[in-house]
Amino acid sequence: MLNSTEVLKELQDMRDHGFLSDALMRHAVKQIKRADTRFDWVGVYMVNKENTELWLHNYVGKPTEHAHIPIGEGICGTAVAEKTNQNVPDVSKVKNYLACSPHVQSELVVLIRAGDEIYGQIDIDSDELNSFSAELEAEVQAVADKLAEQIAAERR
Repeated sequence: MLNSTEVLKELQDMRDHGFLSDALMRHAVKQIKRADTRFDWVGVYMVNKENTELWLHNYVGKPTEHAHIPIGEGICGTAVAEKTNQNVPDVSKVKNYLACSPHVQSELVVLIRAGDEIYGQIDIDSDELNSFSAELEAEVQAVADKLAEQIAAERR
């Protein structure tokens, strides 16, 4: 299970030592992936400057053909379009699902945001149905919020 308290401490230590958001995102992705064997792919997508696409920033897992996802398409694009996290217990029930792998059964997308501004998202795929609890979503949201702090600081 993901221990966001530990990951948040590590991310703050990195910030205190001058690491920028790229390094923090890489670390967060690795720590989330290690947290649970059901997490088959973990990545960060960032919203492009025009707010039209998500661009794959960093990930752990098998390569994906979805390096760019239009806002509104798939679970990732829907999260940004609707400005809300997506916890999908069965991706086969989603009409506009973009499959990164034919084995993915469930997906969790948590927005990286500061207020109304969405910077990106943490995307987790699982080859098992119903892999993501509300408690896990809250843990991932805490990590996403810490990443948002750093991104906002860099953009000032």
